[in-house]
Amino acid sequence: MSVHVVVGKGPIGVATANLLAQQGHRVRLISRSGGPAEGSIEQVALDAGDAERLAEASAGAVAIYNCAAPPYHRWAQDWPRLSAGLLDAAERVGAVLVLTGNLYAYGPTNVPMTEDLPLNARFRKGEARARVWRDALARHQEGRVRVAEARASDFIGPGVTTGGHLAERVVPKLLRGRPVQVLGDPDAAHSWTYAPDVARALVRLAAEERAWGRAWHVPTAPPMSARQAVEEMCRIAGLSTPRVSAMPWWTLRAVGLVSPLVRELHEIRYQFDSPFVIDSSAYSEAFEEEPTPAAEALAKTVEWWRARLAA
Repeated sequence: MSVHVVVGKGPIGVATANLLAQQGHRVRLISRSGGPAEGSIEQVALDAGDAERLAEASAGAVAIYNCAAPPYHRWAQDWPRLSAGLLDAAERVGAVLVLTGNLYAYGPTNVPMTEDLPLNARFRKGEARARVWRDALARHQEGRVRVAEARASDFIGPGVTTGGHLAERVVPKLLRGRPVQVLGDPDAAHSWTYAPDVARALVRLAAEERAWGRAWHVPTAPPMSARQAVEEMCRIAGLSTPRVSAMPWWTLRAVGLVSPLVRELHEIRYQFDSPFVIDSSAYSEAFEEEPTPAAEALAKTVEWWRARLAA
C-alpha cells in the first residue's frame, strides 16, 4: 500500500482520491478546510502554496496530484506561488507530480487541439497556465522533478457544479423544464471531458514512467454542441427539451461589474463562440484507454443532479 497526495477537493480531487483508495492506496487529501478521515483517505488542512508544510504532509508519498487552482479571477497573481509550492514539495520528497491542466494555454485555434500545438495564449489566464507547465517542464528537464500534465476540456459529471458550463447554470433548469441559456453559440461544436476520466488519467500518468515529461489530453468523447448536450440530457431524463438560447455577452458584462469571476469570462469568449475541440487520440493510443461514452457521462450527470436537487 503506497501513499498518494491529492491537492484540492473539488470534483477532480475527490474523484482521484476515491479512485486511489479503491485501488488500495493510502491517500492524503489536501485542502484549506481539511475534514474528517474516510477509510484510507486522510484529510489535511493546509495552504498548498506553502512548500514546507506541503512537503511535510507529503512525506513518503510516491505521487502528488494537483487538482487545485486559485480563485478564477486571481490566476495571474496566485498561480506562481501555488505552482512553486507543488514543485518544491515534489522535489523535496521525490514524488512524481501530475498536474491537472486545461486548454487555455493554446489560445484560439481553428483546428482540433493536440498536445503538440504551441502554447500561444495571449491573455492572462492562458499565459498563467502556460507558465505553470513551462516551470514544471523546466524542472523535469533539469532532473529535479518527474512531472506530467493531464489537460482536459470543460468538465461534466458528478460533483461538477459552479465550475462547469454544463452544470449549475444548465442542468437544474432543464430538469425543471425551464428555458436554458448557455455561453456563446449553442450550436458550436464543443468538447466536454468527464470528470472520472480525468481522475483515471491522472492516476495512470503517475504510474507510467513513459508518460513523464510531457502533457497528455485526457480521453474525451467526440464533441457536441451545448444544444445537443441539453437535448441528450433531456432524452435521458425523459423530458421535453426546453428552449436553448445564448446568454447575451452584454448581460455578462453587466454582471461583471459586481462579480470578479464573471468579469473574467470575456477572456475565454472564443471558446464558446466558435468550435472548441480536443483531440485525445495520443493518450488513447498510448495507454489503450477510451473516453467514457458521452451518453453514459451525461446520464451520470443527470443522475447526480437529480439526487442533489431532491436532497
